[in-house]
Amino acid sequence: MSLHRSLKTKPAGLNQHRNVLTRAERIEMLSNDDKYTEESSPIGLPKVGSRKMKVAGKKKKTDDEGAEESGDE
Repeated sequence: MSLHRSLKTKPAGLNQHRNVLTRAERIEMLSNDDKYTEESSPIGLPKVGSRKMKVAGKKKKTDDEGAEESGDE
């Protein structure tokens, strides 16, 4: 039987953004924010937002900048 294409792992498949964090990742994020201590129970942890960071792209030139650089006008 063949494997569905959505289930195949790609080389970058492990680097993709995940919305759901493991318990260890949640504990790590909470301890960085001083919301979790060693005495706290790992069961019933509060929700932790996992925000995807946007990578800055190249800045597009505007029409004014393009005309100045080319020296046509």
